[in-house]
Amino acid sequence: MPLNLTNHQWAEFRKIKADVKLPLRLVFMEKGTSYPEKTVLTTAKEHDRNQLEVRVDDRECMYVFDRGYLDFERFDRMTDEGFFFLTRLIKNAVIRDIYDFKIPADSAVWSDQMVLIGTVQNRAENYFRLLKAKDSKGNILCLITNRFDFEPDEISDIYKSRWAIELFFKWIKQHLNIKKF
Repeated sequence: MPLNLTNHQWAEFRKIKADVKLPLRLVFMEKGTSYPEKTVLTTAKEHDRNQLEVRVDDRECMYVFDRGYLDFERFDRMTDEGFFFLTRLIKNAVIRDIYDFKIPADSAVWSDQMVLIGTVQNRAENYFRLLKAKDSKGNILCLITNRFDFEPDEISDIYKSRWAIELFFKWIKQHLNIKKF
């Protein structure tokens, strides 16, 4: 959220701009039921990956986040410690296919694989699941997770729910005058 630098010097982002991030942890209970559980206000200078250790603290959850959190070493650590995650993979990620899973005929997901990710110098040690699906605009989403117990469409739907939150905040920025906040 952009702020007035004169009034919010503590949130300096650039020489002429102040900005904060308000990451939100939502709990999804059942179809159509969710509630905000936790948020941590940070300055925009704080990189998202630095906050991941603070936010990931419940092994009964699946953490769904954007590419800003991409860190193969952390994915390994989360998997080894029993935390579940789902995120988008960057386009130039190095992937080695291990196994192709069967996809139901009526699935919106068109690829479901077990993979290793990373280069020889920077490779994750655990196996992950890579799903490819199309978003509402026809773009291909490459989703990476350590959940092998969900159906492919469930994983795709979970990520799309996360994206709906992004669109909501984008709408707020475009339609509400929060610059005077």
